[in-house]
Amino acid sequence: MKGSIGLPVQLILKRLVDILLSLIGLILLIVPFAVIALAMKLDSRGPVFFRQERVGKDGRVFKPWKFRTMVVGAVKQGLGYNIAQGDPRITKVGRFLRSWGVDELPQLINVLKGEMSIVGPRPTLKYQVERYNDFQRKRLLVKPGITGWALIHGRNLLTWEERIKYDVWYVDHRTIWLDLWVMLKTLWVVLIKREGVYSSEGINDPFVTPPQEGPPHDV
Repeated sequence: MKGSIGLPVQLILKRLVDILLSLIGLILLIVPFAVIALAMKLDSRGPVFFRQERVGKDGRVFKPWKFRTMVVGAVKQGLGYNIAQGDPRITKVGRFLRSWGVDELPQLINVLKGEMSIVGPRPTLKYQVERYNDFQRKRLLVKPGITGWALIHGRNLLTWEERIKYDVWYVDHRTIWLDLWVMLKTLWVVLIKREGVYSSEGINDPFVTPPQEGPPHDV
């Protein structure tokens, strides 16, 4: 981690910012979360939250919190692990949540628990991590984030190879000031530009060929 402030101090500051923002966010979002939960129950069958094992810092497995945006058992239907714009597996409420990036906000719980950070590489699936080369594994040196350097540079408009290059650049250059810039830029990318939810071809890049079978999950 480069910058005028030493590494230990920056790590402490980053954790303090994570705790403060996640606490404030969860308090402010209690009512919106309740409204979303009610809308989801009225819209489709299944749980409000979707939780699936992802790989975090140093390869540790954890389960992020996420609003369910697809029908139950989506992986056994249609494109499987892949997802496309206009995908019929996405629920009506789920389409809105994805469009505005709201489905990821429950991950503030993971941030508060210390499993994630506000800023960092997005958590990925185990089958993807198993295919990483040494360069790509560098993205596991930091906690995964709700937003990150790759997200503000294109999200799903980028290939996975491009996203990982952005993530590794972040790992090598991260500072508390860079994190603050990423947070501000995220508001512009997600709320104003609203680009990158899906790839330019309409089908998101799966990184590598996914397994043929797996547990029912929300992509």
